[in-house]
Amino acid sequence: MTTAFFWDERCFWHGGGNYAFTLPVAGLVQPTPGGLPENPETKRRLRNLIGVTGLTRHLSMRGAEAATKEDLLRVHPESYLAAFKNTSDAGGGELGLRTPFGAGGYEIAALSAGLATAALRAVLTGEVRNAYSLSRPPGHHCTADFPNGFCLLNNIAVAIRAAQAEGLVRRVAVIDWDVHHGNGTEAIFWDDPDVLTISLHQERNYPLDTGGVEATGGPKAPGANLNLPLPPGTGHASYLYAMERVVLPALDRFKPDAIIVACGFDAAAVDPLGRMLCTAETFRLLTRMVMQAADRLCDGRLTLVHEGGYSEVYVPFCGHAVLEELSDAPVTAPDPLGATLAKRQPDARFNAFVRGWIDEAARTLGL
Repeated sequence: MTTAFFWDERCFWHGGGNYAFTLPVAGLVQPTPGGLPENPETKRRLRNLIGVTGLTRHLSMRGAEAATKEDLLRVHPESYLAAFKNTSDAGGGELGLRTPFGAGGYEIAALSAGLATAALRAVLTGEVRNAYSLSRPPGHHCTADFPNGFCLLNNIAVAIRAAQAEGLVRRVAVIDWDVHHGNGTEAIFWDDPDVLTISLHQERNYPLDTGGVEATGGPKAPGANLNLPLPPGTGHASYLYAMERVVLPALDRFKPDAIIVACGFDAAAVDPLGRMLCTAETFRLLTRMVMQAADRLCDGRLTLVHEGGYSEVYVPFCGHAVLEELSDAPVTAPDPLGATLAKRQPDARFNAFVRGWIDEAARTLGL
């Protein structure tokens, strides 16, 4: 059994508007060459790195068709899709908050969702052991009818609903370790007892008003949503502890048929949109832990879908570490910042503070 890697060059061609970092260019905000932090280079450089190291020879490199209109309508209303398509056909624009797109943006976003859908399907049908979807644009901030935070369609939600409609799966757990709260995925599955959504994120980063530990699901699905907001500066050891103390017990309690990870790398220590201190090794070990949980609970059915991560230099090494772990390949890409970031990790006193923070949240969540 192999690890599948789903990608498409066209996803790297998605373009935004005239932004300087996260601010629209206007008034005193001067244009910058880079534009939005969500640019193609983090993803393209990950794809390039696995090619240069030879890791691609140990993966099943695949493409996919775009998500169909039927697929998208299971998550997003016709009115939103029509507005998105019409604006895309007219040359692009912006429908939500920080979600600019150019001509053809609708088709590229549907392709991004199609990659995630195909990755999940390949795992559920037993074609592959596990899968990684290099989806772009990302998806976890997009609610059913409001795109925001660079996300235009909710890739993971589209994939889950398609798999459920095909009778491939019923109970799915989503683990979101992007540094930002997965508000869109939470909202879409808020009242669905068959989908457990878990988000580990930096407290009050983005969005500013969601992601609290008290948000645990709707009336029909109490306990089906778990948020673990973490303080800025949380590092390697405490992320692993959060997985042990909150995520793994929640998975054991839920007993999913499959697990999906919203795999953002913006909790890395050098990311411009996060203030955490994770390393490539952090993401490797988080992947190992969730693989072990998948083996124990759902015959190893595990799919990772790319979300955030905005350091062009460091994201490729984080992604490579994850793919090494998924595929058990004898190929490595040594972390060029590993020694430096190890020295920057929090001391024992701060780690003890964060552990207490996590323990308190776990008790609130009944874990």
